[in-house]
Amino acid sequence: MRTLFLVRHAKSSWESPGIRDFDRPLNLRGLNDAPRMAQMLVKMGVKPDYMISSPAKRAISTAIFFAEAFEMSSDKIHREPTIYEAVPADIHRVISQLPDAAKTVFVFGHNPTFTEIANVFTEDFIENLPTCGVVKITSSAASWDTFYEGNSKVIACYFPKEVL
Repeated sequence: MRTLFLVRHAKSSWESPGIRDFDRPLNLRGLNDAPRMAQMLVKMGVKPDYMISSPAKRAISTAIFFAEAFEMSSDKIHREPTIYEAVPADIHRVISQLPDAAKTVFVFGHNPTFTEIANVFTEDFIENLPTCGVVKITSSAASWDTFYEGNSKVIACYFPKEVL
């Protein structure tokens, strides 16, 4: 069994309109939501084998909060440039290239792509994956390059406003 967690980055700041999109930091809500969502998963017994993130500041900052909660070194987070501004095919490619030894993987990235990817693996329509939303997908795929909607499905969605 393989488990993929898609995590949209936490809420970012728009206080500095001149800052490049890539460099936008987390705002106060994001700084609160990311560790809270990570702790929720820790309490559920989740233990990632592999973490990969967009290198955009808001995504990697979110990933670092999760790594800290899982007691992983932040230098274990793989940075993948194609996740930033990705289309669904890019994310499918990233997933297909994950190391097969990793059974539980976290991917940190952006909308609208993450909402689109989540909807591929569910019969229920997800209108919008909110900031710091987490989608859990399980799969019977023997390897990541055989992970697809026929052998994988969304089994849970966790949204910050629903997690106390």
